[in-house]
Amino acid sequence: MAIKSKNTDGGSSLRSRLQILIPSAIVLVGVAVSALYADLQQQRLSREAARNAVEENLGLIRTKLEANINANIKLLQGMVAVIGTEPYVTQRRFEALASSLLSTPSQIGNIAAAPNLITSFVHPYEDNKSFIGHWILPPPNGEEEARQLRDEGRTIISGPLPLKNGAMGLIITLPVKMTNDEGNRVFWGGLAGVVDVARLYDDSGLRAPDLPLAITITDDSQKTGSRAVIYGDSHILTDDPVTMTVDFGNEKWSISAVPKGGWHAMSRPDILIRGMIAAMSALIAGSVIWVAGLMRERQRNYAALRQREEQLTAVSHRLGLALDASRIGIWELDLASGQITWDERMYQIYGVNRDVAACYDVWKSCVHPDDLAASDEALAKAIEKDTLYETQFRIIRDGGEICHIRTVGAISRDEKGPVSVLGVNWDVSADINLQENLRKAQRETAQRNEELETARQRMEYNSLHDALTGLPNRRYLDQRLEALVAGADRPGGRLTVLHMDLDRFKEINDTLGHGAGDAILRHVAQELQSMVGECDFVARIGGDEFVIVCQGCDLSEGYEAMGSNLISAVNRPIVYNGHECRVGASIGIADRIEPELTAEQLLVNADIALYEAKRRGRNRVERFNDQLRARTINIKRTADAILRSLGDDDFIAWYQPQFDARTLAINGVEALARWRHPEKGILAPNAFLETAENLNVVSQIDASILDQALEQLAHWKTEGLGIEHVSVNISAQRLFEDKLLDHLTRLDFKPGSLSFELLESISFDDKADAVAESLERIRTQGIAIEIDDFGTGYASILSLIKLSPSRLKIDRQLVAPIVNSPAQRKLISSIVDIGRSYGIGIVAEGVETMEHAAILRDLGCQTLQGYALARPMSPDSFIDFARKHALQREDLLQRSA
Repeated sequence: MAIKSKNTDGGSSLRSRLQILIPSAIVLVGVAVSALYADLQQQRLSREAARNAVEENLGLIRTKLEANINANIKLLQGMVAVIGTEPYVTQRRFEALASSLLSTPSQIGNIAAAPNLITSFVHPYEDNKSFIGHWILPPPNGEEEARQLRDEGRTIISGPLPLKNGAMGLIITLPVKMTNDEGNRVFWGGLAGVVDVARLYDDSGLRAPDLPLAITITDDSQKTGSRAVIYGDSHILTDDPVTMTVDFGNEKWSISAVPKGGWHAMSRPDILIRGMIAAMSALIAGSVIWVAGLMRERQRNYAALRQREEQLTAVSHRLGLALDASRIGIWELDLASGQITWDERMYQIYGVNRDVAACYDVWKSCVHPDDLAASDEALAKAIEKDTLYETQFRIIRDGGEICHIRTVGAISRDEKGPVSVLGVNWDVSADINLQENLRKAQRETAQRNEELETARQRMEYNSLHDALTGLPNRRYLDQRLEALVAGADRPGGRLTVLHMDLDRFKEINDTLGHGAGDAILRHVAQELQSMVGECDFVARIGGDEFVIVCQGCDLSEGYEAMGSNLISAVNRPIVYNGHECRVGASIGIADRIEPELTAEQLLVNADIALYEAKRRGRNRVERFNDQLRARTINIKRTADAILRSLGDDDFIAWYQPQFDARTLAINGVEALARWRHPEKGILAPNAFLETAENLNVVSQIDASILDQALEQLAHWKTEGLGIEHVSVNISAQRLFEDKLLDHLTRLDFKPGSLSFELLESISFDDKADAVAESLERIRTQGIAIEIDDFGTGYASILSLIKLSPSRLKIDRQLVAPIVNSPAQRKLISSIVDIGRSYGIGIVAEGVETMEHAAILRDLGCQTLQGYALARPMSPDSFIDFARKHALQREDLLQRSA
């Protein structure tokens, strides 16, 4: 029985133990799961805090980077606006514009302009001159990028790419457009700026030594679809980085960042917090075990209690360490007594000596005076409404350091009525400073954008106004006149344009310098502005050209009188450096009477009237009318016909023989230009020469006549005509042409068989040295020089002798009166004596009668030319004439014999 009873007691004890241990095990598992969940939550919060910190720092860097790149693009856009108004910019002008641009703080180091996408202008010149002549958008994507630049107007951003100096550069290429003569915006070329990437990164804070981030920048616009790394380490992209977009122009970058050392370094689980969790878990588990132990062994109750007390002490200690690590101070305020209890961290936060007893007055002495009332008010409201006390204020520590404090407190009321507040303080100065820096960066960016906009507006104004006179320029005139024409169909919407060109302005510049010319232009601008109406405006459209646009006047005579007054005002002299400077002016006036008349045609009509004023003697006013329109149309038709005839070889050489004054044998031929007009037949030079000079094609006609004359000279030789010399007229335009010598070296002729005739009206006195140099080069080719129309030009005898011509041709105006004028015969005799003294032959042209021929022969002229002897004739007619003349002379000689 005893044994049975013992077994029964053992079974009961086992059941009791199981009844205690199973619930205890379940509770312990729950505690472990809770602890693990709390640890995971702590890690998640730590990771979120780390990401928030990275986002704040990265956002500041991204803002600066985007602002700096966009600022560089806006600077280049300002220069694009200027070049669009000056399509024929020179290297010197470009360097001046680029220097002005780079005076604004930026990261741009080099600039290049490329008309038609071929680099033509660079700055700095010495560092970049090797790029001149190269395609501004190199392979492999150059052609596609050029299409985007030209057709789509896109901004092309390339790089970063290695530069010649070893640095890396970001190349920004913008399209440049200009307004053509038809008023359309057309593609001019490209403007490229090289951004120094190192300076860009430094100015944006990417490489700051105290930056707590590891950053990578990628270009997402790559056509391969992959993200091209342009800064930093690509491994960052695989570490779940914080990523933001940098947007500039048509391009986008992605900027990604993780903490230095990775997320694990920044969000590593806090050992102390884990310890606290473990301690709390252990506390709960211990309690369970303690209860189980109490039930199992009451006798061990006191020992277990002491063990729990020790564990609680350890937990409290760890909790204090956790609070120290988190830099949170704990305080308690007794509202009845005003007594404040601070922990050690509170004394450290406020910078108060630990020996000072904490109280309201101590706290008040630390708080910034401007924040004290608001903090007290927040506390009063929290007590009144029994809500959470939460506020932020500043404190002033020893040495004047200002810190921002965040406080949170809970209101506590005990059963007896006293009220107390238990709360925490922590220093949020770093967060406040970070936010302030971000706001400051945003303000600076806004200010920079405002400055750039002001600079753009200033550059736009400068692009529409003349720097010297302050008047609107041609671009402003075109835009304003287009607007006036578009709105001029209303009643009283008449427009009148006065086109003024200064007379004798070039002489002022040449004699007194450009300073005097600038003074004249400013004087003219002031006079014009003082005489126009409030609704009118004056523009300077060229070196010495001005346009006055007047509105709303129906009196035609009014503007003609105004033009005369303007000329009188311009004629008033000014004194520059002790010299009296005076210029004249010619004015052309055109009205917009027909509604369909465009702004461009209105300016053309005024220009035609101005040309007429100059043609009729200058310093006068002419109004455009139907007669001028018809004359202009006729000139245009003539010009078109001349250009077509040049291609069809319709300018041909006719030939007039020259005769020995004593024997009347043909001793030379002058080749004369004739126009084989498709409708009017053969025309002399007076029908086309002026228009050809305006078209700048006289040199082409001269070259064609020269080739034909030499071909005929060779033909005459094969025909046995005995003609060994031909003279060809050469214009001043042809004389100074660079291609003349190249042309002469390709010709086949015998030295001495060819002469060039130069008009004395070329004005040798003004260009004596240049003419002498050009003629010397011509003589080296075996070509003689003759002076045509001698006696009607402006050259002095000395300047003519200096040119050493082989012959002088006395003009027909001097020859015609010699039959009845002894004085005129003396003049011819003097010219002959001068020629004989210097070994120069004399040719008399304009021999209209045989009496002229006899007198000129007796006066000593060696060669005669004129209608009395032979008229100009076609090549075939000339051969027939030369043969008949030779036969006649042979018969005459035989009879004489």
